[in-house]
Amino acid sequence: MSAAAVEHPCDGEPESLLETANRLMEQNPGYRVEIIGGVITVAPPADGDHADVLTDLMVPFLAAGLHGKETRLLQGIGIWLPGGPEDYAIPDLALIDADFKDHVIEANCFDPVIFHLVLEVTSSNYNNDLRNKVTAYAEAKIPVYVIVNREHGRVHVLTEPIADGYGSHQVYAPGQQVVLPASIGAEVTLDVADLIRAGRPRT
Repeated sequence: MSAAAVEHPCDGEPESLLETANRLMEQNPGYRVEIIGGVITVAPPADGDHADVLTDLMVPFLAAGLHGKETRLLQGIGIWLPGGPEDYAIPDLALIDADFKDHVIEANCFDPVIFHLVLEVTSSNYNNDLRNKVTAYAEAKIPVYVIVNREHGRVHVLTEPIADGYGSHQVYAPGQQVVLPASIGAEVTLDVADLIRAGRPRT
């Protein structure tokens, strides 16, 4: 993921970051555009391995009944972030309140208070997932942040959001089982070996 070059029209007021982000999305269908810490980032479409891991991840959540009347498990839903006036992120997967449609803030993004868990599967932008988004999601008080770190073959589970990150950061390797916090509403166990795909991400 890289910071996008921003070009403003010569006439009139300069575009806001949100206007620029919207224009970039229109010009680059399939790309993910986010504003984190006041910086626009653009990521190309994910590779097939990324999509495969994401589908594997959904299975235990669905089996635990978390996509139902109380909570919904959704891919690519926007979260409005408190770190800047126009900041937002689009996590790969999120567990949110079932009444999420009542909590839109702006630009089809939703109030972070309804998010129980966010999850990212890394690609070439892994530093963003491991650094910038850690701070952003903690500032938004997201209770659980899970990172499937394909670059290093690990799964990270971050809990206890504090001012500049998370108070607890557990790292799991292949051969280990990850039991997610009960606060998400049901028991969910992830097998690290099943989630880590061989080879370097291609996106």
